[in-house]
Amino acid sequence: MKAVLSKAVGGPETLVLEELPDPTPAPGQVLIDVKACGVNYPDLLIIQDMYQFKPARPFAPGGEVSGVVAALGEGVSTLSVGQRVLASTGWGGMADKLAVEAARCTPIPDAMPFDEASAFILTYGTSYYALKDRGFLKPGQTLLVLGAAGGVGLAAVELGKAMGARVIAAASSQEKVDLAISRGADAGVVYGRGPFDKDGQKALADQLKAACGPNGWDVAYDAVGGDYSEATIRAAGWGGRFLVIGFPSGIPKIPLNLTLLKSCDIVGVFWGAAVARDPAGHAANVRELMDLYAAGKIKPYVSERFPLEKAGDAIAHLASRKAMGKVVVTVG
Repeated sequence: MKAVLSKAVGGPETLVLEELPDPTPAPGQVLIDVKACGVNYPDLLIIQDMYQFKPARPFAPGGEVSGVVAALGEGVSTLSVGQRVLASTGWGGMADKLAVEAARCTPIPDAMPFDEASAFILTYGTSYYALKDRGFLKPGQTLLVLGAAGGVGLAAVELGKAMGARVIAAASSQEKVDLAISRGADAGVVYGRGPFDKDGQKALADQLKAACGPNGWDVAYDAVGGDYSEATIRAAGWGGRFLVIGFPSGIPKIPLNLTLLKSCDIVGVFWGAAVARDPAGHAANVRELMDLYAAGKIKPYVSERFPLEKAGDAIAHLASRKAMGKVVVTVG
């Protein structure tokens, strides 16, 4: 089989395409003929040894895949050969074949295209866990989404609307804001490129306050970080929940007096660890997400597709922060 491998610490240009023996599923695992692999920000971090998990090299990046079950390991009775599935893998997905624990797989309907399936579980799983289990988002509340045209951001926009919230989409260009509005956001904010000095942060805070209204936001979904985070907290409503998703603009330093003045919470969102700690809760969330997909309330927006041999280019494109929605590597 072919696989795109990280053999040395570095950026997307260090990845190499090689032939490897086909894997054999261990007990409790299944072998998947991979059809598509979603590209996510952790794929960039993991090949640079900057992610929470550091697999032994060589390894293939790619944390979510879709495909067809090709073989069953000993003891697997929940899936069958030929079944269409998606899987959350952590890494290993940018390959023709992948052996993965059966518990990480979710059957998908025949009507769900493989590219959409490979762009589903990480973004919607993260965002649903964030909004439902960490942000306690309620109908009628105001949700502010930063990085609203990215993979997780766009999922948060769609889920916020499905959960009955008023959604404000914030992004770095009008094109990105327009995309978020087309996917359900009620209004949008185009913010400038950081870093910001104090005056720039205040101006951004005022811009976000104006968009959210006099009562501020109830839940803020921050997939950007950096100087944007403090400005966002300054626009909080009383008792707001600020969800920490990621840091493509850097890890912020927050003056904690802001949380006192707003009586607001800063809430960490580590979906991968939550899945491992509460598999039953994760399974319930996945069922609810599949129901929302079947009802047409959420649908992955796949903006670009790259073949397996161009997987490094796909990760580089995501790193450029020009990508909107999801980027997918097609396999086979």
